[in-house]
Parts: sequence; structure tokens; C-alpha cells
Amino acid sequence: MKTHTLLMPLDMHLHLRDGVMLENIAPLTAYSFSGAIIMPNLVPPVTTKEDVIAYRERVMAAVPNDYFEPYMTLFYQNYDRAFLNDVAEEITAIKLYPAGITTNSEGGVSSFDIEEMRPTLEAMSELDIPLCVHGETDGFVMDREAEFMSIYELLAKNFPKLKIIMEHITTKEAVAMLDKYENLYATITVHHLLLTLDDVIGGMMMPHHFCKPIAKRPEDLDALLSVALEAHPKVMFGSDSAPHPREKKEACGCAAGVFTAPIALQLLCEIFEQFDKLDNLQDFVSDNAQRIYGICPEFKEVTLERRPFVVPEIYGNVVPLYAGETLNWAIESVE
Repeated sequence: MKTHTLLMPLDMHLHLRDGVMLENIAPLTAYSFSGAIIMPNLVPPVTTKEDVIAYRERVMAAVPNDYFEPYMTLFYQNYDRAFLNDVAEEITAIKLYPAGITTNSEGGVSSFDIEEMRPTLEAMSELDIPLCVHGETDGFVMDREAEFMSIYELLAKNFPKLKIIMEHITTKEAVAMLDKYENLYATITVHHLLLTLDDVIGGMMMPHHFCKPIAKRPEDLDALLSVALEAHPKVMFGSDSAPHPREKKEACGCAAGVFTAPIALQLLCEIFEQFDKLDNLQDFVSDNAQRIYGICPEFKEVTLERRPFVVPEIYGNVVPLYAGETLNWAIESVE
């Protein structure tokens, strides 16, 4: 059997939720990843030092071993320098959501007034706290990310020392931004390396393929593949794995989010092997992130084997991407 080994895999964009969902979902990521950037859009959102510490404790209580590091984040507000200086050791980044653009983002930014944001963003620059951004406007759904590029440019130009992470990019316009500004980086999900809009609504509506930002056009998929497969030094894997109960996905008003946490590495092996780029997967799924964020994750060696693996129909009450389908790769061992 063909095998492929990954060292210290990292998920640089992960939703774990809270309560029972957290307890059910966190072990699935902790099993195969050394660490993950944990999103702060709880209800209410994570906005204080006490919130960060308490949420980290709940995450670690849900993880069955000590070989997983939750890299914590704050929900963006216009924080002052004293607060940021006090909380800096507890967080890895701050996550900015435009108001109402996705799940639990109602308290996000409603106006990108640079002067209003300047004290916070300059303090973040000085303290080397990265800014992670959900980059969408409230325009037509297929154009929202492309329309946000002007805001990324505004941020990059005004705060050249601020490390800005364009989260879960989905368009050729976002790919082009990587080489335009030194301080712009990006995460890419596994589902955006597989799906276009046609896979979501081209035939019957596929609720477990629906996410925000929505999957785009074939030319956008090609652009994402071009930088992911080459492990462009400014891109890294971030699953944006977003669990919702089955009844919230298979319903009117379908919740946005694709759940990939337990099958992400298997899918990535399949994609990278298909294009004869398996040698680049280590950089994409770990090494680039370590360098970009300046982190040193817990050692973990994950060996995958090329053999059929049937994706479970459900994990708890969450349906994964490709439920019931057979993948070409399976996790053989974790050490």
C-alpha cells in the first residue's frame, strides 16, 4: 500500500462551537492535527481576556490528549493598546467579521473607517498580532469576495507592518492579491479545492456543500489549485470546518457551513496525489503556517494510506462532506 506521512498538520481556520457540539467535534480535529486556529464567533462572541482563557479551557477539556494546541483568537472590536498588550500572550490572532456576513457575526464591523480602526490596527502591528479577515461585502453573493479586494488593499496600504490573513479565499481576484502586497496572506479550505457553485446548486440543492463564502466558478477553482498545489509560501490550509446540527442544514433557511474536520487530510492527499504534488502537501498543511504565524506546534506524525475509506454518514448529529462516499486515502496511524 502507498503511504504518505505528514508532520504536525495544522488547521489554520476552525470552528469548534461550544457546549455539547464542542465536546463532540473537538476530538476529531485533535486526533489528526497538532493545532488549529479557533474561531471566536460564539454566542456571545469571545471579546475579553477572560473569554479567551475560559474558552481555551473548555476546548482542552474536550480534547482527549495533550498533543493538540488550540491557537485562540478574539472577535474584532476597536480595542485599545492597553487591552491588547494585556491579552497578547493569550491569543494568536484577532478575527474580523463584517457585520452579519456569516454565522454569529452580527456584532462584526459595520464600517471600514480606517481612522476609527487605526489605534487598534497600529497596536496590533506593533505587538505582531495578525488580523484574520472574513473578506466579503453584502453585495451579490458571487461578487462579495471580489468586491472586498479594495478593502484588503486599503488595510494593506495603511498598515504595512500588519500581517493580514485573507481567510478561506475563493476567487482568482484574491489569489492575485497574494503577490501584490507583502503583508497579505491567505488560508484555503479543502472544499474550495473541490467544489464549484455547480456542485452546490447545479442539480438538486446540496445543503452539505453550502458555505459562506459560497463556492465559485471553475476559473476560480483553478486559481486556488494553482497556489495550493505549489504550496505558495503565503498560503496555508484552513478548513473552515463549520459544524451545524443535521436539522439546521437539511432545512428551510439552510445554515452555511461545510463539515470536513475528520476527513480533511484524506481529501488533501487525494487532491495533491491527483496532480502529482504530494511532496508539496507538507508545506501547505503545516510548514507555511508555522513560518507565517511564528508558531511551533506539538509534534505529531500522521501517516495516511492509499486504500478505500468510506466516510461515515454522520458524526454525532453533524453530516460531513461526502457522507457515505468512498475516498482513496485513509488515516493509517497517528503518533
